[in-house]
Amino acid sequence: MSTLTLRRFLPYARTRATVLPILDGYLLREMIWPFLGGFFAYFIFWALNIFVISADYIINQHAPFFLVLRFIVLRVPQAIPMAFPFASLVASLLAVGRLMADNEITALRTSGINILRIAATPLVFGFVMFLVAYGMNEWIAPQAVDLSTRTFYQIVYHTASMPFETQFFRKDPDTGNVFYVTQVGLDGKTMYGVQVFKPAHLGPWNETLQARSAVVSGSTLILKNVVDTRFNNDGYVVGQQHVDAVTIPLPLEESASQFLSSVNSDAWTMNSKQLSLQVQALRAQGIGGSALGNLEITLANKLAWPFACFIAVLVSLPLAIRFGRRGRMLGIALSIIAFFFYFVLYSAASAFGSNGAINAYLAAWLPNAIMGFLGATLLWLEER
Repeated sequence: MSTLTLRRFLPYARTRATVLPILDGYLLREMIWPFLGGFFAYFIFWALNIFVISADYIINQHAPFFLVLRFIVLRVPQAIPMAFPFASLVASLLAVGRLMADNEITALRTSGINILRIAATPLVFGFVMFLVAYGMNEWIAPQAVDLSTRTFYQIVYHTASMPFETQFFRKDPDTGNVFYVTQVGLDGKTMYGVQVFKPAHLGPWNETLQARSAVVSGSTLILKNVVDTRFNNDGYVVGQQHVDAVTIPLPLEESASQFLSSVNSDAWTMNSKQLSLQVQALRAQGIGGSALGNLEITLANKLAWPFACFIAVLVSLPLAIRFGRRGRMLGIALSIIAFFFYFVLYSAASAFGSNGAINAYLAAWLPNAIMGFLGATLLWLEER
């Protein structure tokens, strides 16, 4: 090949390599805006409860506005696992439905292009959305939700009440102190039957504080009517005294949530590797039942939920081809119905998986399997 011919060929080859075929580019452009619309519609519906709670903290409890705004923004990634499949469902139903309504699909088929070739682009779109949703759910959502939860507990430090969980041991990772609260008063800040266990270097505890009551003041916990018991390295009591009040600093900023909630075992703040380690730890301890089942289902859903993007497109394609001529409103209605059906399947399978009736991983993937089989069957029937 001559140099002149090569120079003429290279721009043509470069263009052919980087530009999508006309059909694929056209279908993708049709899907992008419905996808974004479906995502924001789901997010608005999902976030209503958060907005109501946030407004209550700002208006009635005078929480700092920017802390509340930070909490809301960081909570957005929690909607990703379900928002992406719903948006993919809406995108394929509306895009392909619009093409059917304008007889463009019919024109393509009469030109010799079969349904599977037309379906290829939406299916690839659904698979790409699965990869994006999985990546965000695995690496972005856990960190964002964790920061959001920590922000929430910074908010409640500025308000009139604090959500202490009663009858649970909570550890402050900064000091190693373990807190136990028997009961919380109606004001949300007064606690009764409070115990604080301070760790020793060689033994389990070197001091315990047992308070009849305690209150939160700023960033400190004030214990009242305290029995202070001290132990030696062998665990024997070496001294005990009654104290009117003892002040204990509360963990703030990064460690606040560790003390005030069960976020350290919250599946939303862990990726697949961390969840897998927790599942293995429970198995090693011989702990089973619903506690293990719920964690196993959540672990499986780390992959199963994002993969629902692909399943949503597979289900919606034959529905759009069959009912697309009846307008966009029917497409939106079908999206809601299909998503509701998937959610019912998910809820039922999760209930069986959490109590051990069926394998937890099977329970997580069962909705995808059922919906995927229905979608593939309907698409095959359309092709025939």
